[in-house]
Amino acid sequence: QLRLEESGGGLVQPGGSLRLSCAASGRDLDYYNIGWFRQAPGKEREGVACITITGTDTDYTDSVKGRFAVSRDNSKNTAYLQLNNLVPEDTAIYYCAADRRIGMCLRQPNSYDYWGQGTQVTVSS
Repeated sequence: QLRLEESGGGLVQPGGSLRLSCAASGRDLDYYNIGWFRQAPGKEREGVACITITGTDTDYTDSVKGRFAVSRDNSKNTAYLQLNNLVPEDTAIYYCAADRRIGMCLRQPNSYDYWGQGTQVTVSS
């Protein structure tokens, strides 16, 4: 069974940066596409970014393009989400998830089979 654990969240001022990590255990991460999602209070879970198994293809929601960057290091069984130029609207719980399907990654939550417990990101002055 694949297990995922996010880390790296915290409180940051507008314009600041964070790097979230998604550490996998139980199975090798290089069998899975990885997605990053976020959920703010009272809102639906949103697909922020995703990356394919080899890391050659990525996809982002429009609101984070040019500010966030998804990456992975399969040798460390870890995926990352770099958050730059943060704004208060980025405040949410951020989750990573793994998808067993081969091919282009998707940003729809129901495409993913395994989920981490989430890490809180708060952007506030």
